Amino acid sequence: MIKPKLGFVLLFVDSPSKSGEFYQRVLGCEPIEAHPTFQLFQLDDATQLGLWSRNTAEPSVAGTAGGAEICFAHEDVDAVYACWINWGIPIAQIPTDMDFGRTFVALDPDGHRIRVYRLHEVAR
Repeated sequence: MIKPKLGFVLLFVDSPSKSGEFYQRVLGCEPIEAHPTFQLFQLDDATQLGLWSRNTAEPSVAGTAGGAEICFAHEDVDAVYACWINWGIPIAQIPTDMDFGRTFVALDPDGHRIRVYRLHEVAR
């Protein structure tokens, strides 16, 4: 049995360099590894984000982007949205109030969905 602790999320991308520049900007940090076919970012003490060239991944990649989301919590969803719009990042969903809270969805260079959200506060 595996320990239920997420090590990293791996996205298959066309260009690790191009996607690495995108994630460096939106995450505000440098990759901890940068190679022509792979880049790796440290998200927190335990979780990492990997960008692997879909052309060199083994076994070969059959899926396409958009079937899952990377989700980041942030207190000011609208401020992040405004910043990303200013940077020209494509948006799939503008800031919206949903049953769980406020959210928007952006797209990375390969079409992977990035959700920024703030949960509603729960009354106790």
